[in-house]
Amino acid sequence: MKMNQVGKSDITVSALTLGCMSLGTDRKKAESIIDRSLDMGVNHLDTADLYNFGLNEEIVGEAIKPKRGDIILTTKVGNHFNKEKKDWFWDPSEKHIKNGIKDSLKRLQTDYIDLYLLHGGTIEDNIDESIHAFEDLKKEGLIRAYGISSIRPNVIREYVRKSNIDAVMMQYSLLDRRPEEELLDLLHANSISVLARGPLAKGMLSNESQTIIENKGKNGFLNYSYQELKEVNEQIKNIKADSFNELSLKYVLKHPGLATAVFGASSIEQAEENLKGDFKKPLDNKIYVQLQQITKPNKYDQHR
Repeated sequence: MKMNQVGKSDITVSALTLGCMSLGTDRKKAESIIDRSLDMGVNHLDTADLYNFGLNEEIVGEAIKPKRGDIILTTKVGNHFNKEKKDWFWDPSEKHIKNGIKDSLKRLQTDYIDLYLLHGGTIEDNIDESIHAFEDLKKEGLIRAYGISSIRPNVIREYVRKSNIDAVMMQYSLLDRRPEEELLDLLHANSISVLARGPLAKGMLSNESQTIIENKGKNGFLNYSYQELKEVNEQIKNIKADSFNELSLKYVLKHPGLATAVFGASSIEQAEENLKGDFKKPLDNKIYVQLQQITKPNKYDQHR
């Protein structure tokens, strides 16, 4: 597995990351998915305090406890939630961020977080206050690096301008090429790494694409109609040299600003399907251009 540096930090992550949101609540099953992913070259796990209202962090923490030193761990903060009522509200305040990490460290059974992300963000937030909180946590040694998980260009630009973030997590796939328009080059120029979530577009860019498009694509996806999804799917199948999963993951990893592609897995088989490709070898330039010609260069019209 290829390893990539995260921003200007001393953190290196595997080109593929296991996104833990889809692990479910069966602890043994979740641990088996994590262990298999680690065996196949993954060193980076991504979770968040909001996933299952803290339970996901607990499950991940228990699974990785014996091997914590070998793992790069990302979690997120910013959603002030009530586990009993199962509701939450947005809270990027310094107080909540500093309280949030205490709770996350306890659930994850660790004394530090490698990469701590603000789980969202709007232009109306007190961004300076949020940055101050993350910088304090870094000075205290509770986190090694920080960043944001956002698809809002205006918010991302503010963090680029004001902060020392090392990473931005954002939705990016062959069907969602919005980051290419105004974010990837900006972040790369500022030595900020991109963590791409949703690289398989809910499975519509996977080996099970046809079935999933029939089930999930009836109402379209972003600016693709159902018919367009089917047409794009057929065209990609005609050119792919690797498995559909591998092709889709390698597409987002092609840009030099990408550190890792974050995939979800609810079974060992799904994890293996994503990890069995050769990710030391980049996507062929000719195929990369073909894929761009087949798909749309969408733009951020909302989420400004």
